Amino acid sequence: MEASSVTHVRSSPPQASFPAFERFFREQYPVVVRIAFGVLGDAQAAQDVAQDVFISAFKRFGEPEEPDQARAWVRAAAAHTALNTIRGERRRDRRQRASGAAVPGPGPEETVLAAESRAEVRRALSRLPRKAATVLVLRHNGLSYAEVAEAMDVKVGHVGTMLRRAESALRKELQNAPRI
Repeated sequence: MEASSVTHVRSSPPQASFPAFERFFREQYPVVVRIAFGVLGDAQAAQDVAQDVFISAFKRFGEPEEPDQARAWVRAAAAHTALNTIRGERRRDRRQRASGAAVPGPGPEETVLAAESRAEVRRALSRLPRKAATVLVLRHNGLSYAEVAEAMDVKVGHVGTMLRRAESALRKELQNAPRI
C-alpha cells in the first residue's frame, strides 16, 4: 500500500489537532512499537521506527478525521519502516564489505541474537517481497484479517490467500537460508 494512496499530505496540521493527535499517539504507540520490535528484535530501533512513523502520520493526518484509516496507516507504516531498516542495514554492510572497510564484529548481544531462530526469521523476512513480509508481520502482531486488509488496502477475502502465500515463501526462505 502506497502511503500516498491513503490521503493527501498536509503542509502544516492545524494547532487544534495537537490534543487529538496526542490521544491517537498514546493509543497507537504501543502497537506500533510492538510491530516494529517484532520485525527488528531491538527495542531502541523499534522506538526509533515508531518516532519516524508518528512524525509522518502527524504530517499526513494532523487530527485524524478517520481514526480507523489512520490506525491502519501507522500499523502498515511500522511494518514497512522496520523492514526498510533491516534492508538498509544489509545494504550498508554490503557497501562496507565492498569498499574494504573493516566491518566491526558482532558484539555479545548480536552474537546471542544471531544464535536464536528469531534472527533467522528476520533475515528471511527481509528477503521476502514487501507485501508478503508486511502481511506476515501485521497478522503475527495480532491484527485481525479486517485490520490487515484495511492496513494493506486489499479486500478482506484476499488476506487469507496472501497469508498462505507469504507463509509458504517464508518457509522456502528458511529452508534455503545459508546457516550462519
